[in-house]
Amino acid sequence: MAKKSKEARHQVILECTEHKNSGRPGTSRYVTTKNKKNTPERLEIKKYNPILRKVTIHKEIK
Repeated sequence: MAKKSKEARHQVILECTEHKNSGRPGTSRYVTTKNKKNTPERLEIKKYNPILRKVTIHKEIK
């Protein structure tokens, strides 16, 4: 029988931090993957927010 392999890459959701605090309706979220072995901490990536129309920091949520 073949060994059961554990996948290192998992899907994560990134949510805009500035949009949350602005009080505007809606949310800016992106879905991406990360390698949990190499980056065990939460991701912080600069992405475009179409509602605020600028690049903002998006943090990983659970």
